[in-house]
Amino acid sequence: MKEFRLKLEKVFDFLGEIIAFLTIAIWAVVIIDTNFGFLPTTLRSIFEISRYWSLLILVAIEGFECTIKRNIIVRLIFYILLAVVIIGSFFPDTYKWLISYVPGAVVTTTGA
Repeated sequence: MKEFRLKLEKVFDFLGEIIAFLTIAIWAVVIIDTNFGFLPTTLRSIFEISRYWSLLILVAIEGFECTIKRNIIVRLIFYILLAVVIIGSFFPDTYKWLISYVPGAVVTTTGA
């Protein structure tokens, strides 16, 4: 099992390097486009979305690489925190739904 985790760490290391390079490239294109406006609107939107998600993916991959060497408790904490971030990103109203189950929590709602 330890050999598998060491091999998996190398895979995460390699993926992290590639994604880090791509993330920096995406950020550079967005920043340059902000100053010079050379991208069509659709392509700019794609780069904006990619900029957000590439950072999240990079942090997740690096977190996997870091926690693969740690004990199960540290890994579980990271996995739970990552799940909170991803679920909160995909489903923003999920936070209100989950927090409503916490005793004494105040859930603010916006009414129209």
